[in-house]
Amino acid sequence: MAHRTILTERQRSALFDLPTDRTVMLRHYTLADDDLEIIRARRRPHNRFGFALQLCALRYPGRLLAPGEVIPLEVTRFLAAQLGLKADDLAGYASREETRHEHLAALRDLYDYKMFTGRGSRDLSYAGIWVMA
Repeated sequence: MAHRTILTERQRSALFDLPTDRTVMLRHYTLADDDLEIIRARRRPHNRFGFALQLCALRYPGRLLAPGEVIPLEVTRFLAAQLGLKADDLAGYASREETRHEHLAALRDLYDYKMFTGRGSRDLSYAGIWVMA
């Protein structure tokens, strides 16, 4: 079966890239007090930062961050300001792959997120829409 994609690179980018527009970040990436309480339970600055970033990406655009993904500086600065951190505090995040998995599991538990798996996930992958797991 030939592989074909439904979305162009530009369309995928519009749907899945992290927002860099200030208005969009204000709307989707402003952390509530209860979010900050959960985030601050993480011990190290880079883990607080990474946990917050994973939470924001799950909320909008609704996907997981890929290992090694380059985070736009605008997003980094926006979250750092809310967390009382420096933008470069993110640098040490997920040096252990297990940390990333542990954070994703905690986010699923705390916020009742569900993994999109099974036939629906496979069908979308075959249609050219890649679902991150």
